[in-house]
Amino acid sequence: MGRKSNGARPRHLLVLRTSAMGDVAMVPHALRALCAAYPDLKVTVATQPLFRPFFEGLPVDFLDVDTRGAHHSLRGMWQLAAEARRLGVDAVADIHDVLRSKAFRLSMRLHGIPTAHIDKGRAEKRRFIRSGGRGMKPLRHTVLRYCDVFRRLGFVFDDPAPAAHRTLENPFGEKQGRWVGFAPFSAHRGKTYPEAQSRELVRLLAERYERVFIHSGGGSERAFAEEMERTYSNVTALAGKVRLAGEMALVSNLDCVVAMDSLVMHLAALVGTPVVSIWGATHPGLGFLGYGVPEAGIVQVDLECRPCSVFGNKPCRYSDWHCLTAVRPETVADRVGRLIGGR
Repeated sequence: MGRKSNGARPRHLLVLRTSAMGDVAMVPHALRALCAAYPDLKVTVATQPLFRPFFEGLPVDFLDVDTRGAHHSLRGMWQLAAEARRLGVDAVADIHDVLRSKAFRLSMRLHGIPTAHIDKGRAEKRRFIRSGGRGMKPLRHTVLRYCDVFRRLGFVFDDPAPAAHRTLENPFGEKQGRWVGFAPFSAHRGKTYPEAQSRELVRLLAERYERVFIHSGGGSERAFAEEMERTYSNVTALAGKVRLAGEMALVSNLDCVVAMDSLVMHLAALVGTPVVSIWGATHPGLGFLGYGVPEAGIVQVDLECRPCSVFGNKPCRYSDWHCLTAVRPETVADRVGRLIGGR
């Protein structure tokens, strides 16, 4: 269903996307273009409270979604839809299209509120995987797929430009010299840089730049980062020192970030920080490259078996993850040097 039956353009748009973090971090690019074209449009973003820092600087309101509690069930999503109607929402852009969001859409449509949802291009992505991307153009970027949903509701606007660089308040004080971030981890092994190579890359970056920050989660990731912090005087493990907003602010102050196909790449894209991205089981041509991140920063090896999945969540058929072990730390460090120089 598209725009209202009377042809009127929506005045209060609800945009629904609750996960994953990297996918939510791409939403602000699309909203930046929409809000610039329609400054009088009221936009409410329905997402998890944790993700609010992604939208800093955008004229949007929020409808908090508790996917592990009150809104975990389909009944909970119907209750969320009732809350959205009380806010005066008159159109829904579902840029998630999962079972919960479908329940939300159904409830809204039953009350006469138009909805539109994302075309994820699943068939195209399967073809891309089968072909290894050979002979195929990069698929439509996820940010542009978000924009397409807004357009189905009657909005007309240009594709967003890459985010201009902006520097937020530095949580680590005055900056001296060149600072580089390194985010070797991901939720899936197919998108995680191997530990031995990560150690060597940290050594190379610590030799060449004044400060190196390691982005990580908890557990073994945090243990690795803290070990590197103890080993090199100019390396800082970020786990436990900053929250999401602080991490994003730090990224805005970095000269470059080395990241996997993961959240930190998208944080850098939001604030216009240069990125060197390492790709293993996944592929930048599937539409998940950080928006506006130049191809010059992509590091990947050409293997017949890759990409093997869209999300990097499948086991390696050869059990050796050669797509990642073949990416040499020296190659990554040299690519950083091309972007920002080095000692």
